Amino acid sequence: MARLHKLHGTLLVAALSCALSASAAMAGCYADYKAKRDNPLRLHYGVMALPDAACRKPEDVARLVGRRLEKAGWHLLRVLSVFDETGLESRKDNAGAFYLRY
Repeated sequence: MARLHKLHGTLLVAALSCALSASAAMAGCYADYKAKRDNPLRLHYGVMALPDAACRKPEDVARLVGRRLEKAGWHLLRVLSVFDETGLESRKDNAGAFYLRY
């Protein structure tokens, strides 16, 4: 019986570890930005998910956001901020169709 309790304890610890590492991985890295298109002029505000590695350097964020937008025919005007998942909900309505689109 003691072995069974020890096994359950070990499984519980393993399950909690997996859950904690999954939530840490979900913390993520996001940027909000402004972009434009010409002829006719169109502007948009958006929110983009980024790999965690890109968020370590501001120049990497701007480069990655700019490349993704260029592929879709948009030109990056500027990255406004870089944030984690806690900032997502407050930006969702303002980003509209460009919320996590690119």
